[in-house]
Amino acid sequence: MLFKNATIYTMEQEPFVGDFKIDKGVFTEVGTNLTANKGEDVQDLNGLFVFPGLVESHCHLGMEETAIRFEGDDVNEITDPITPNMRGIDGCNPMDETVELALKGGVTTVAAGPGSANVLGGTFFAYKTKGNCIDEMTIQNPLAMKAAFGENPKRCYKDKKIDTRMQISALLRETLEKAKEYLAKKEAGKDVAYDQKLEAMIPVVKRELPLKCHAHRADDILTAIRIAKEENIKITLDHVTDARCILPQIKESGFPCICGPALTHKSKFELANMSFETPNELYKAGILFSIITDSPVIPQQYLSLSAALAAKAGLPEYEAIKAITINPAKILGLDNRVGSIKVGKDADFVVCTKNILDTQNEITAVYVDGKKAA
Repeated sequence: MLFKNATIYTMEQEPFVGDFKIDKGVFTEVGTNLTANKGEDVQDLNGLFVFPGLVESHCHLGMEETAIRFEGDDVNEITDPITPNMRGIDGCNPMDETVELALKGGVTTVAAGPGSANVLGGTFFAYKTKGNCIDEMTIQNPLAMKAAFGENPKRCYKDKKIDTRMQISALLRETLEKAKEYLAKKEAGKDVAYDQKLEAMIPVVKRELPLKCHAHRADDILTAIRIAKEENIKITLDHVTDARCILPQIKESGFPCICGPALTHKSKFELANMSFETPNELYKAGILFSIITDSPVIPQQYLSLSAALAAKAGLPEYEAIKAITINPAKILGLDNRVGSIKVGKDADFVVCTKNILDTQNEITAVYVDGKKAA
């Protein structure tokens, strides 16, 4: 197919009025004055805008179903603070209406997984929002290992196994060290009893899988950075509500930030400094960041609205769009497939009547892997 005369935000260059082709699920040409091959379907998008499919870098989409409580809530296994053997893919129902609403809102790729009740909660995975079989929709599994600091593990295990932030850190360090010892014995050919939890941690200690660190408060962000340096592991800093007070330390760490959600009530103490101004501060500090909904905290279809509100608070418009397209793709290690309109990448894109940050915008079509999905 050939699409012509659209205002294209490739996220690889400045926006321009031009054309692009797709074939076999990928972008094959991007430019101006492209000509159709014999028998090629041509669509004129004159007056319309095209953006890459939006990418959500931290959510629980499909894991907490709509209009239902316990029966449809599979986000947190609150029976043990150390559950790295949980797999988010096993708790995701892609036929819940929230997934379809995300697709219609232009969100074509999400990173979903366990919540923040546990110190180690299990693995995140990445999937496309079109389909009814999560195995077929998944594009990377596992993607990251969930870890959580601060208020949530403290609250969920109060008077049981955790009362302080010290214990959260101790449990995490203990598990990482046990995983290293377990791996060393296996690599040395020694007989070791199979341990499902430690098996799940092997990719983390081998630096093949990052820890996805839930951390709102400044001290928790710094603890995540401290442990990552001690243990020589990769991490992302997720939520970073207090990032503005420790920008130099975050910048020095080199770890990317997954920022938000901010379109919500300050429901707990950790959110006291929540602000849509934080993304702009991260941008000015030169820190790679993305903007998230953390759905269902904010409905997934409002990812572009969250970026728009960050732009209203000072973030340059183009950077706000990057924060929901190419930036999250880079942070998740998926930028070889999604996040921008580029030859060879998956043909995921959104056709709009206006800029995608404009609240009056209407999405006229969403394509996933080159096929019209919404």
